[in-house]
Amino acid sequence: MSLSDVMIHIEPALSADARSSLEERMRQIDGVIAPRFNPGKEHLLLIAFDPDKTGPADLLGAVKSAGHAAQQVGV
Repeated sequence: MSLSDVMIHIEPALSADARSSLEERMRQIDGVIAPRFNPGKEHLLLIAFDPDKTGPADLLGAVKSAGHAAQQVGV
């Protein structure tokens, strides 16, 4: 298994409950290894994933389908 990551910028920054809920939602996607927000950067979601099972566009789409305004960082 190979490992990649993608950073997604979410605006506005989410509450602690919303961040936790989104992390859990992302964990349900096949291939997602570790979605996480870092303290002090509540608007940035870093997702480690297996690129053989999912990709950045799918992950960004999942964040948007959860109702969040988001964009991939570094594209």
